[in-house]
Formats: sequence, structure tokens, C-alpha cells
Amino acid sequence: MSLAADASTTVTDAESGRRPGPGLLIATLGMVGVVVSLMQTLVIPIIPALPTLLGTSASNASWVITSTLLAGAVFTPISGRLGDMFGKRRVLFANLLALIAGSVVCASFSSLLPEIVGRSLQGAAVGAIPLGISIMRDELPVERVGSAMAIMSATLGVGGAIGLPVAAAIAQNADWHVLFWSSAVLGALCAALVFLFVPESPVRTPARFDFGGAVGLSIALLALLVAITKGADWGWSSASILTLFAVSLVVFLGWGFFELRQRAPLVDLRVSARPRVLFTNLASIAVGFALYGMSLTFPQLLMAPEETGYGFGLSMVNAGLALAPTGLVMMALSPVSARLSAARGPKLTLMLGSTVIGIGYLCAVLLMNSVWQIMLAAVIVAGGVGLAYAAMPALIMGAVPITETAAANGLNSLMRSIGTSTSSAVMSVVLAHMTISLGAHLLPSRDGFHTTFFIAMSAAVVAVALTACIPMGKKD
Repeated sequence: MSLAADASTTVTDAESGRRPGPGLLIATLGMVGVVVSLMQTLVIPIIPALPTLLGTSASNASWVITSTLLAGAVFTPISGRLGDMFGKRRVLFANLLALIAGSVVCASFSSLLPEIVGRSLQGAAVGAIPLGISIMRDELPVERVGSAMAIMSATLGVGGAIGLPVAAAIAQNADWHVLFWSSAVLGALCAALVFLFVPESPVRTPARFDFGGAVGLSIALLALLVAITKGADWGWSSASILTLFAVSLVVFLGWGFFELRQRAPLVDLRVSARPRVLFTNLASIAVGFALYGMSLTFPQLLMAPEETGYGFGLSMVNAGLALAPTGLVMMALSPVSARLSAARGPKLTLMLGSTVIGIGYLCAVLLMNSVWQIMLAAVIVAGGVGLAYAAMPALIMGAVPITETAAANGLNSLMRSIGTSTSSAVMSVVLAHMTISLGAHLLPSRDGFHTTFFIAMSAAVVAVALTACIPMGKKD
């Protein structure tokens, strides 16, 4: 029998008998991906009001955003490993339960600590996306796997793009708690669909869970990402930030030594060090960095007052609507990416996507005179992201054993998260230091926006260079 059968454990008849049509499985997992990624933009419309709503300082309120990022980074690789060991459907369902629980907690309270706890639970659900990709590989016919994985991977960007105007409309017309009740309902709907239509994968890797590896990775990631996300607030040269970076480096080194000595490590570093996997993950960091440049800067540019000489004075809802087509473009191009990868290889697709991202930011530099020009630049960037994100799972899947697909995809998603969080810190620093005065307010300057676009463009160039280094031999 196949490697999948050799490595699998017994699955109950009820689980193995649940075999929906490929279209229904893709639609269900695609919806899960969109809903999970919605959590990234859910609270963006209420960021300015969070200190008042929660009765705290702006610095403390920022943890409502940071906690989601940190939880997602920590739990994504852990969810992937648990999925490989105990069943991907089970862990996917658990992720959705965490999303529901977090949404209910956030909806039920109006103080800082419960909101941070709830948002952390929502962030933990991000691991559902790489799990969905792995389920598709296990369950779908070979001819449907490429396009299905591309669609699932693209949901990382689609949910965020669509969620911004929807969340803004809810926040503008209803109590802010409705945002979280809505996400709880969506999470419950996804959980029901997963329970009904997603079969449990027979591909398993029975082993003890690597608790030491999980704790070490969690500490290292938390130290790294807190330093990245809080560097601008606390001061990049402050003792706190430098200590966090030092702790992260030391723990990562110790964690790597520990993982290499484990029979069933949380992350198989020997597989992760294969050139094809390594360079794909490094390119993923660069693409994630470039993506977040659009998410952070374009809405600010559209909402900047017209008195600045470059802004358009749009409301959050209208700015979100102007950028909503980016999500549709990502989704539309994901099957195109799959077909291109099948015909020419995923390496070429990733290089093409990264190149298109760079072209989009070049257009943003040259075209800043009207809303439609900003929309055009955003659509081009989104098209590149759609091509690039959809190609990454194909590169990873072709280089790892079938028994480690969820963990490998989880690690790749983590690399994208590190890219987006680093981008958030860098772009925020640039926009905060390159400003103009408008009355009593300091606003990012035109040169500040241009600088962020050039930085994002540079990240896209780095992604192209890293992708060019990916070997595509059969042994890689």
C-alpha cells in the first residue's frame, strides 16, 4: 500500500466513511480559511476607540492586536504537529472551538484582560489554514489538489481584504460587541460544516508530543515577536527590547539543539533545512512582509485628509470598499496559480508572483493622484500575492514526507506571520517618523508613504532572489 497507509493509525468507520464530494470539501475548508483570516482585520475599525472602550491607555490597548498575532505564531506550528499526530480534522475542529470561545469572551466583556484572552484564542485558530491545506492533499483526487491548495492558501489574504469593509460597516452602525458575536456565529457555522463534511485523514504519525520543543519554540517566538511589535513603542535600543532579542536568539539556539536530539520533534529541522523547504520559507517571510505593506499603508493613504495634498478623506468603510477587490483578485488568481504551477512549476509561479508584487508597489509610487490609481496598485499587489501564496504549499508539499504535511505547512504559515509582523513594525516606524503637521495633528507625509512602498518593493525583490535559489531536483 502507499506511504500514507503505512504511516497511518486506525480511523473509525464513521470518520473514514464521511466522504463528501471534492467541491463540497474545498468550499467548506475555503470558508474556514476566510473566516479564520477575518480575525486579522476584525478590530481594525475600532483601533482608535479601543482605549476609551476598554478604559485603558493606547499602549495597553495595542495588546488586543498584538495578542492575536502572538497566539497565531505560537499555535500554528503546534496545531500542525498535533494534526499530523492525532488527526487533522480533530485539531481543525478544536481550532474553530477556540475561535468561538474567544469571540464569546470578547463579546461578553468591556475590559482589557478579557479582550486580550479572547483575542489570543481567536489568534490560535489561524492554524486551521495549514491544516486545511494538508487535509486537501490527503483527501482530494490528485488532479484537484493543486487548485484546492491554492484556494486555501489564498484565503489568508482574502479574509483580511473582505473583512475590513464588513467590520467597518458593523462598527460604524452597531455596538462594537456585535463584531465578536458575528465572528462567534461564523465560527459556529464553520465548525458545523467541518463536523458534517470534512473526513478525518487516515494519514497519521503516531508519536509522543514534543512538549519541550513546544515550550522552547513558544518562548523564542514570543520574545522575538514582542520585540518586533513593541520596538517602536518601547524604543529599539531600550534594555527591554535588546533583552528580548537576546533571549529569543539564545532560546532558538537551545531549541534547535534540543529538536535535533528528539525522535519525534515538533519541527523536523533536518527536513526544514532542505534547500527547497528552507528557501521557500525564507521567501515566504519576504512575501509576507511585502503583503502587509499594502494592508497597513493603503487604508491610511485613502483616509488621510484632503488638506494633506495627497489624501482622499475616505471613511473607514469607503476605504475598505475601495480595497475589497484585492480579496476577490487573490481568490480569482489562486486557480490560475495552480495551473501555472502544474505547467511550469511552482518555483516559476512564486517568482512571477513576487515580481508582480514589486510592480504593484512601483505603480503605487508613480500613481498617487486619485482613488482609482490606488485601487489599481492595490489590485496588482494582491494579484502577485495570490500567485505567490498559492505556489508556496506546492513547493513545501513536494519536499516533505506526507506524514509531516500539516507541520510543514504550519511552519510555512509561521514564516509568513513573521514577515507580516516585521513589516508592521518597520512600516509603523517609517510612517511615525516621516510626518507633516496638520493643525494639532501629525500625519504621515507623502515621502513617508513613498518610503514604505520602496521598502515593500525591496522585499519583493528579495523574495524573487530567494526563490531563484530554490532547487527543484527530485532529491530536494
